[in-house]
Amino acid sequence: MAERKAVMLLKFRASVRVVSPKATKKLKHLAEAGRISLALREYRPGDHAHAVIIFACTDDRETNRLIRENAAELRIPVNVVDRPEECDFIVPSIVRRGDVTIAISTSGILPMASKKIRQSVEETMNRDWVAYVRIIGAVRRYLLKTVADKAVRRSIMRYIGSMDREEIVKTGTSGMKRVVKSRIP
Repeated sequence: MAERKAVMLLKFRASVRVVSPKATKKLKHLAEAGRISLALREYRPGDHAHAVIIFACTDDRETNRLIRENAAELRIPVNVVDRPEECDFIVPSIVRRGDVTIAISTSGILPMASKKIRQSVEETMNRDWVAYVRIIGAVRRYLLKTVADKAVRRSIMRYIGSMDREEIVKTGTSGMKRVVKSRIP
């Protein structure tokens, strides 16, 4: 569980510290590579110093309770894995492709449903969607630089928004810039 949480946090460039008497090969490798800090021992009060958030994911209810209490003293939000009623925050299932990040949550009620929904979204979120977002982002930046009139920019973006995704991907960024130029009064 700690490995999954650490890997997820690293995707968002977090600084990660794992305290555990045991570690997976992957956690050890991440520590050796300097990507995480790893303390191979039992949790101690004070381990949460400088933390912004904490995941309590031990097999021991008493240790999780102690982690939660210590964090509460410093007002550090805690996620007690598999105990949504004890969580200050929940972690959604994440789908990340290029500049697209989609978070899926069942508010901690049914994590397996979040996982199934995430898998479905992963199948749908193909390269065309990533290209579409990249192209539209570039067109929007171009519009902001070249068209001063906010109403004209909004009108052009509405027009582009009405276009078919496949058409935009096929046209590409330079083709879409030509479309923009043709729509400027």
